[in-house]
Amino acid sequence: MTNRLYHPAVARTAARVLSYVELLGLTAIAIAALIAGGIEIADMVKLRTVTLADLLLLFIYLEVLSMVMIYLESGALPVRMPLYIAMVALARHLILDMKELSEWQIIASAMAILILAGAVLVIRYGHLRFPYEVPREGAPRGHNEP
Repeated sequence: MTNRLYHPAVARTAARVLSYVELLGLTAIAIAALIAGGIEIADMVKLRTVTLADLLLLFIYLEVLSMVMIYLESGALPVRMPLYIAMVALARHLILDMKELSEWQIIASAMAILILAGAVLVIRYGHLRFPYEVPREGAPRGHNEP
């Protein structure tokens, strides 16, 4: 007995529509990161000063753009990328708000950065120790079986 809810042509059309929505979302993210970076650079020029917090914010925007590029090129998002962005964002938070944070908040932020760094190491070790199989030509994502 076949599944009446699944029809190959409908599934292909739905997948195509979702891939266009995905591309549109990634384009919106890239444009927003470019605009935000441009605004930040314009503010630095206007104020005629560059702080470490400014540089870290620009680095976050560049990481977001790199993440979009990698996703567009490979069709997969390395889990490490958002972890790197989170670590930089926490470091920026510590730099900007150091005077307003309590000792425990500073310790918590530093521990969060250490936990994220540990997660990156675990993921890297896992990729080296248990590498992914190379997908077959023309196989859908996630289908590496022979």
